[in-house]
Amino acid sequence: MRCPFCGHEDTPVKDSRPSVDNSAIRRRRECVSCDARFTTFERVQLSDLTVIKNNDRREPFEREKFVRSLKLALQKRPVTAETLERGVNDIIRQLESLGEADIASKTIGEYAMRTLSRLDSVAYVRYASVYKDFHEVNDFNAFLGEIKKT
Repeated sequence: MRCPFCGHEDTPVKDSRPSVDNSAIRRRRECVSCDARFTTFERVQLSDLTVIKNNDRREPFEREKFVRSLKLALQKRPVTAETLERGVNDIIRQLESLGEADIASKTIGEYAMRTLSRLDSVAYVRYASVYKDFHEVNDFNAFLGEIKKT
């Protein structure tokens, strides 16, 4: 593993343990060149997912990009990083278990919405406002009306 600080390639593992939800291995490393310490995570990837956008453009699924979108919805909400991580891992496992390499962005959004609805109602509405492309206050009112019915 290359050192993110100096680029040296010799960074032995000093400590290794499972992550909080046992979905990854957390490795603590130290660079032999600059003595910097950093953490890496090793995850199982069952398949390479490709996202099919609404305009039929294809791009590789990027976990970090997906996490950023959820973090944005959860900003200043009482949801811990560990809870978010478990939710993301669960969503990705479900997507991989569909058995398809190509996943529509709409499907990913639906899984995200379902997870956010369980984690935090405000984050759920925030995410929906982008996912469902709200343009005015009436869009929020209609969505909130749908939520109240269910």
